[in-house]
Amino acid sequence: QVQLVESGGGLVQAGGSLRLSCAASGRTFSSVAMGWFRQAPGKEREFVATISSSGAGTYYAESVKGRFTISRDNAKNTVYLQMNSLKPEDTAIYYCAARSVRTTTVRRSGYDYWGQGTQVTVSS
Repeated sequence: QVQLVESGGGLVQAGGSLRLSCAASGRTFSSVAMGWFRQAPGKEREFVATISSSGAGTYYAESVKGRFTISRDNAKNTVYLQMNSLKPEDTAIYYCAARSVRTTTVRRSGYDYWGQGTQVTVSS
């Protein structure tokens, strides 16, 4: 069983930055890929970024590529999402998710554990 707790959300002006953190419980963190998803009001949850268990492999949604960076610290059982040049359309609840394998996927169904989410609001 893996528990995930996100933090770092908040209100920021367009063009600003935020860093989200996701703390994971359990001894298997360094053996599993992690991902970030987001869900805006009235929309489906969508993929944002993913990182392999070692951190060597990352992949981003086109809408955030070049602005967001996913990283992980396996010693701290934590995955991060650095968000720069934020836009109002980035406003959403951001969810951290964990797989049960080392490799990444963009499919929501490929993740077995989910956090409760953290709200990010970008004002224009």
